[in-house]
Amino acid sequence: MRRTVLAALVAFFLGGFTQHALAQGQPKLDEALVHLRYALAALNAAPDDKGGHKAKALEFTQKALEQVNQDLAAGGKR
Repeated sequence: MRRTVLAALVAFFLGGFTQHALAQGQPKLDEALVHLRYALAALNAAPDDKGGHKAKALEFTQKALEQVNQDLAAGGKR
């Protein structure tokens, strides 16, 4: 289960970066923010894990949110 969640997060991030590279404007980044915020809330609500994978997923999701926000700020479009 944990591997599946981690794999899904990695796939989501890679897919988001690919979508950004292909986008003319940045309409998908706003959509990505919504999904990342939902993922962060779901991870926070999930039961604690014993292997540290939830903590890593939370860390990566937070970093992804920061990067998308920085990208939007640098592009000047929102």
